[in-house]
Amino acid sequence: MAHGLLENQSQQAYYQGSSFGNYQFVNLTSIIDNFMATYIGEGKILTDTKRNDVSFHAHRALAELSFDTFKSTKSQELTLPPSLTMILPQDYVNYTKISWSDSSGIKHPLYPTNSTSNPTNPHQTVAAFDIKATGTITAGSDTMTLDAQYDNILVGMAVSGIGIGSGTLVKASSVSSGITTLTLDTNLNLVFEGTPATTITNAEFTFKLTDGSLIQTPNTQVLKEGGEILQGTAFIDFATALTGVSVGDLVSHEFFPVGTVITSIVSDPSTTPDGAVGTRIYVSNQATDQVQSAFGSFTNDITFTSTIPTSDTWTNYKSATPSENNNDDYTNNTYWPAGGERYGLDPQHAQTNGSFFIDELKGLIHFSSNISGKTVILDYISDSLGTDDEMQVHKLAEEAIYKHIMYGCISAKLNVPEYIINRFRRERFAETRKAKLRLSNIKIEEITQILRGKSKQIKH
Repeated sequence: MAHGLLENQSQQAYYQGSSFGNYQFVNLTSIIDNFMATYIGEGKILTDTKRNDVSFHAHRALAELSFDTFKSTKSQELTLPPSLTMILPQDYVNYTKISWSDSSGIKHPLYPTNSTSNPTNPHQTVAAFDIKATGTITAGSDTMTLDAQYDNILVGMAVSGIGIGSGTLVKASSVSSGITTLTLDTNLNLVFEGTPATTITNAEFTFKLTDGSLIQTPNTQVLKEGGEILQGTAFIDFATALTGVSVGDLVSHEFFPVGTVITSIVSDPSTTPDGAVGTRIYVSNQATDQVQSAFGSFTNDITFTSTIPTSDTWTNYKSATPSENNNDDYTNNTYWPAGGERYGLDPQHAQTNGSFFIDELKGLIHFSSNISGKTVILDYISDSLGTDDEMQVHKLAEEAIYKHIMYGCISAKLNVPEYIINRFRRERFAETRKAKLRLSNIKIEEITQILRGKSKQIKH
């Protein structure tokens, strides 16, 4: 019986395949199978441990070892857009290095800024976190005319005030000549100070979100008056190119349910009626009604609002000249003669590469303005649990993960002597340390080459 690990794969099959270098890894399923066969059973250390328990501790061991023992660093690059933001990768846990690369492919490290942040920016009045607007309403009508343009008032908001019944919502909105006109979901029965009224003018109305959350100040907002909406479809057609909108923006219109967002944007004549040069916007919900004629004017404007608000603090920071750019260029001819003149400079600001801030809550990385348009590289670590293909253990750390599983299983059992638990704790520590040394990949020739550049000569 053959026991070689390569007996079932020829060299030709390997070089014609795509799994290069895979021999150095053992998948997690094999780890669990080996542990079950070796450590669990009658007369062994663990007698009745279930496979589900072993699987749990194996996954936990893989995650823990991935953070600071395995060489599990991933990388992602993109060209930084004008928004100066980068979305965190799907399997992101923590970053190891963020940099930008120049035309020669050289990486320039970026450093985190501790002097600013991007806090939430709720809409605020003098007395409360809501929207106050002055408007006019008429009995028997479902229309409210406001005194100015109010971009923060969106479809689905609750409205209250004189003559407004409880639970009244904004059904639609439109803007004309700087005036916002709202359509409510009910006809008004006006009563003012106990007396029926025909019209109430210059009254103050309050608008709030129905879920009780604070109204965020919108980052961007686009109002469009003309296009085509077809009932039962999840897209909107415009006859012209549409700018200022992006995937994820909130769609506010009476034909779409509250919470509808943009899923994709296509600018292609073949996607629009009559082959017009226009834009098709796909949304997350189907339309409940439609514009009767192609590209006719909407009864009410359709509003697109960014769902990623930006605070005044970060807006001011990224619009200003980065603090890193205020330093002298350390590569020019004026720096080196200026001996001692930069004494006392804080090292964290002694660089011209730029800075970043990670907004963990929103899942975004914000960059300083001097990084706009550059190729940004994010080196990060994951927990190796994202996909089945990732759940592999390097053979140099195989014994370490066995000890991790053993310690996890032993420490979770009742009536186990403390000296037994301590034994496997020490073994886990020792094997983890050994794996870290092995995976560090230190080569004596490489160390020697580096030391030759130091003050003391290293001979062969």
